[in-house]
Amino acid sequence: MNLQDTLSNYVKQAVKADFNIELETVEFQATRKEFAGDITVVIFPMLRFIKGNPVQIGETIGQYLVKEVDDVKAFNVVKGFLNVEINDSYYTNFFNSIKADEKFGFVTPNPKEKAVMVEYSSPNTNKPLHLGHVRNNLLGYSVAEILKASGKKVYKTQIINDRGIHICKSMLAWKRFGNEETPESTGLKGDKLVGNYYVKFDQEYKKEIEALVAEGQTEEEAKKNAPLLLAAQDMLLKWEAGDEAVVALWTKMNTWVYDGFDITYKNLGVDFDNLYYESNTYLLGKEFVEQGLKSGVFHKEDDGSVWCDLTEDGLDKKIVQRSDGTAVYMTQDIGTAIQRIKDYPDVGGMVYTVGNEQDYHFQVLFLILKKLGFDWAKNLYHLSYGMVDLPSGKMKSREGTVVDADDLIDDMANTAEEISEELGKLDGYSDEEKKELYKTIGLGALKYYILKVDPKKRILFDPKESIDFQGNTGPFIQYTYARIQSILRKADLNSEVTGITELHPKEKELIKQIQLFPEVVQNAADNHSPALIANYTYELVKEFNSFYQNVSILGADNENEKALRVHLSNTVANTIKNAFSLLGIQVPERM
Repeated sequence: MNLQDTLSNYVKQAVKADFNIELETVEFQATRKEFAGDITVVIFPMLRFIKGNPVQIGETIGQYLVKEVDDVKAFNVVKGFLNVEINDSYYTNFFNSIKADEKFGFVTPNPKEKAVMVEYSSPNTNKPLHLGHVRNNLLGYSVAEILKASGKKVYKTQIINDRGIHICKSMLAWKRFGNEETPESTGLKGDKLVGNYYVKFDQEYKKEIEALVAEGQTEEEAKKNAPLLLAAQDMLLKWEAGDEAVVALWTKMNTWVYDGFDITYKNLGVDFDNLYYESNTYLLGKEFVEQGLKSGVFHKEDDGSVWCDLTEDGLDKKIVQRSDGTAVYMTQDIGTAIQRIKDYPDVGGMVYTVGNEQDYHFQVLFLILKKLGFDWAKNLYHLSYGMVDLPSGKMKSREGTVVDADDLIDDMANTAEEISEELGKLDGYSDEEKKELYKTIGLGALKYYILKVDPKKRILFDPKESIDFQGNTGPFIQYTYARIQSILRKADLNSEVTGITELHPKEKELIKQIQLFPEVVQNAADNHSPALIANYTYELVKEFNSFYQNVSILGADNENEKALRVHLSNTVANTIKNAFSLLGIQVPERM
């Protein structure tokens, strides 16, 4: 039982003994820095049940705690706050119990509990991954790792959007204008080559619209009647009908894209346990549209399109199949969810990492799956996140103004190199070591900058600002980790921590910060928020740097003190490493 649970029980006993009231809950908070104390009991919520002066109530409870709880040393009451001081022995005992646990804060998964599937990335196969995908991948991967650390079995997956009109646009443009060029003949990554033809389609399509408008059509008519768009729509119908030539072209170009994606994922440091393809799952979705029609969940309009009426649930009517029988996104998402549970019967819930422009789509999807009678639908969660902007403005794929993920990763390493060289931090490194370190620092900066922000918030991403060796940044935390490793290389980690009865205030504060880590992991899992891990790690590092500046580690007054401080430094480093592993960030041993 942790300190808060222990104190909670004793506070309830005190209230029962002195006021004859049964309290259900006790509210705690960290003691403010200007007051003596380690943990604070908030008295105000008790005033609903106990009549009296909050200061007197706090005094009464404080006296009971000092008398009955061995670990409580003293107390003070400030207005309605009971600040409780805890004996140093409590913290030394706690620290000794966890200092050898390299995975402190992580929970081993319970094989009896249902697993969670986390979907992220989910790209279209008509363009390379861009900055928006980077936030998606980093969030999804991190949430999967946090859920694992909280004790869940996790499967990482993605749904690859490999069918639809946008895919046909790239295919048609390559067929018309590509002169049979390939990734090999051009030296381009496959996803970049295909993305160029998505841009090419848009350029040629706009020319056709202009020509039709010049002939007297309205812009709206021209957009619908442009020959290139009609040809792309015809190609989609042929693909759905299984036309051999169209399917062969589709297979060839998608293979190029997958090869390109694999390189980006490797460079970004994310992975997947299983992949799903819309070209497979939309068929299962269509089967369940038929079942939904029979059970009355869906209805057919006069034109043959199939809809779900959700107006009684406060939503609107949603199409699930077009009048020509082709699938919409909702159809394939229904099929994908059902297929996953068929493939992984131990999955009891899913997390969808998708931008906030799709909030309504997921409300509808989850409700439709519930109406179709799937019990697991109540455990579906949309990890909604805001856009990523750059100082230069908004990105548009079809106009070719996106920030390419591969270019961004390279740019981050280059920026890390410039700043590191300016600061002269890497003297004595070989060129190969430097190159690897720049990549670690650059990626760490990128990931931390994006993940430290609450997922729901929009981000303005500034590469230069993210690579700063001071402040709430990845490189600052990486540098602190490397500094600790430098200390540990000169120290003896086999020494025992014994005979410590009194802690320096900075030692105590550091142990208190370490003690919070398991709770932070659980909170981050419950809230699907890597930001809680990132900002906890920054607070831990600030606390360590204050400790480092105020006490001598290797020059301590005696061997016991030195052993404690060395082990404390090691545990901080371990906690940084573990916390950063949940964010997908590596920590360098030297820097």
